[in-house]
Amino acid sequence: MQTKKRKIINDPVFGFISIPTETLYDIIQHPYMQRLTRIKQLGLSSFVYPGTQHTRFQHSLGAMYLMGEAIRQLRWMGAEIRPDEEEAALAAILMHDIGHAPFSHVLENSLVSGISHEEISTLMMEEISREMGACLPMAISIFKGSYPKYFLHQLISGQLDMDRLDYLRRDSFYAGVTEGSIGSAQIIRMLDLHEGRLVIQEKGVYSIEKFLLARRLMYWQVYLHKTSIAAEQLLIHILMRAKELALQGDDLFGSPSLRFFLNQPIQKEDFYRSPDVLNHYAALDDSDIVSAIKVWMTDTDPVLATLSDAFINRRLFKISILPQPMNDADRAALEQRYREFFHVSAHEARYFWAEEKVSNETYAPDEEGIKIKFKNGELKDITESSDMFNLDVLTKEASKLYLCYLPLNHYSGTSLS
Repeated sequence: MQTKKRKIINDPVFGFISIPTETLYDIIQHPYMQRLTRIKQLGLSSFVYPGTQHTRFQHSLGAMYLMGEAIRQLRWMGAEIRPDEEEAALAAILMHDIGHAPFSHVLENSLVSGISHEEISTLMMEEISREMGACLPMAISIFKGSYPKYFLHQLISGQLDMDRLDYLRRDSFYAGVTEGSIGSAQIIRMLDLHEGRLVIQEKGVYSIEKFLLARRLMYWQVYLHKTSIAAEQLLIHILMRAKELALQGDDLFGSPSLRFFLNQPIQKEDFYRSPDVLNHYAALDDSDIVSAIKVWMTDTDPVLATLSDAFINRRLFKISILPQPMNDADRAALEQRYREFFHVSAHEARYFWAEEKVSNETYAPDEEGIKIKFKNGELKDITESSDMFNLDVLTKEASKLYLCYLPLNHYSGTSLS
């Protein structure tokens, strides 16, 4: 007897989420998707907000749920969306983050070069499509934005997509940051179409205002929190040092897939040239990185051992806001202190500190901005429609320049603190 694969999952944010088709269930069961159960959604934010232990798998399920709600709303407003298009759109949003590396973008900056997680997501989708067929070719077309009904792509990747509606509400829930909580259901109920593009009904202006403000606050309070930035820089430097040593011939501990990326330079073209690269990438998750760093704490290389110990025991980089980039003299002085303290070379001393610029652009009206549809049929950008405050401030990129550095007072009471 064949058992139906339709399931219901109890989600702490949205309640019961149904898996409406067997194809979607099979996607969820695929090893590429199950890998996301072992990758935290917010990477290193748990150093600041201990509750942020939720995974990219949970986020993907929530985004799929919201996609279903959005499709029902658009049908209510008169949009023609066939059942096969609905399944494909649900599959596309379910897999939209499938190519994410462990600890968010850290791996992209240290072990692989020149390829984004979106490109890797597409490669993984294409591999699943070769295995399953079904609705996957249409789902990939929607994900890429090449499907004729472009609004389905906007629901996956846009300034008011289901990805953002889920992660803002979910991340604020787990972080305990109430400023990020948004009325996702209210926003979805305001969705409409105009000439094949997503728009918001006039009465939804205030919900969009709150959404944009919540996004700005979440970026500075959670996603770009200075301690998270410091932890990320520390982890990047650990992986960069490990790769440097491995390429020089050091036999570092690591899972087979982690060693695969440590022991050779991996570029974008390698993902397209050899299926082994994607297979090894798909085998990586957070546990590979953490277990290796725990062993590297006792490595014979003082740089790798010191940084690994600092990460595992939460002696993170300290962080200071810089009014302007450091000059050469300041960099040389900082470098010299680490050279003398750890008895390392100038090159090795560079691993103990970093300058990092972070930016937050809440809203970009030139990138298919959020359009408000008025009762008279007129369309206006949200920045022109708000009567509560000037939303133009949210279109300006806000940047901060940080100095991240290993505090030496953990090792000596008289040194750099």
